[in-house]
Amino acid sequence: MRAWQITDTFSIDSLKLNTAAAEPQPGPGQVTVRVRAVSLNFRDLLVIKGLYTKKLPLPLTICSDAAGEIAAVGAGVTRVKPGDRVCGLFMPAWIAGGCSDGAARSAQGAFAPGVLAEQILLSEEAVTPTSAHLSDAEAATLPCAAVTAWNALMQGGLKAGDTVLVQGTGGVSIFALQLARAAGARVIATTSSDEKAARLKELGAAHVINYKANPEWDEAMRKGGLGPVDQVIEIGGQGTFNRSLKAVRMGGYVALIGNRADAALGDAPNLTTALMKGVRIQGIFVGSREMFEAMNRAIALHAIRPVTDRVFAFEDAADALRYFETGAHFGKVVIAL
Repeated sequence: MRAWQITDTFSIDSLKLNTAAAEPQPGPGQVTVRVRAVSLNFRDLLVIKGLYTKKLPLPLTICSDAAGEIAAVGAGVTRVKPGDRVCGLFMPAWIAGGCSDGAARSAQGAFAPGVLAEQILLSEEAVTPTSAHLSDAEAATLPCAAVTAWNALMQGGLKAGDTVLVQGTGGVSIFALQLARAAGARVIATTSSDEKAARLKELGAAHVINYKANPEWDEAMRKGGLGPVDQVIEIGGQGTFNRSLKAVRMGGYVALIGNRADAALGDAPNLTTALMKGVRIQGIFVGSREMFEAMNRAIALHAIRPVTDRVFAFEDAADALRYFETGAHFGKVVIAL
């Protein structure tokens, strides 16, 4: 069996394609998934470069998000059967309720083995059925980015008529745009180019602000009568956080998801503004299987199609990661087996 792994050095160039990885055999309550597609997340780059943590069990199969089909089941398995199309969970141990330290440590592609392999071994509890209208490449985009967006919006109490601000054109932001629009919300987006702005409008964004042309985009929103907003899907971190605080309404909600922007672009978080506006700030770390299943029902009901930028061959995984690293993508980058 083949698997892409970190063996001893943390870098994209040092990744190895292990052509003799052990083929998994399911025990009681376990399933083997024949992987058909894997999508990339920013966390994957952090892990591969050693920026997430270097205290990882090596060799480590990389990546967290896979879709495929059940190849074999162990004794006592009842939730799925061979041939069923499924996605794996980002955190196999987070089934329902709140997250725990144990569930967080189960996240695939870091302290637990990842999914960029021809077959993976999971608990039967750690898979969820793939919506029939999705391809494997589309389904592989869901476990991290889509569930994160769903969790963020739902924790914010999203309802029809709300206004949501999303940042950029990565997977979480685009899923948040699609899911918020399906719920009847108005979406304002920021992006770095007019070309991407046009694509965001095609997906349903009511307004798009080019943050390269308008570095003080919160002021541009105010002057344009676009805010304040009910929710912010905060991806930038310190580089954008204070502008998000200015853009959100009194008593509004900021879902703190990423730390992607250059920290030098922003000052230290303005806690006084957060205090005086009564803003609720919620850290979001993906979500549970229960959330995944609820999101799948919404995706099926509204026939939502994930936005994939490019699909690379399994053998070209390193090229896929290099392309993803450039940030040129719109939506998700996928590796197909």
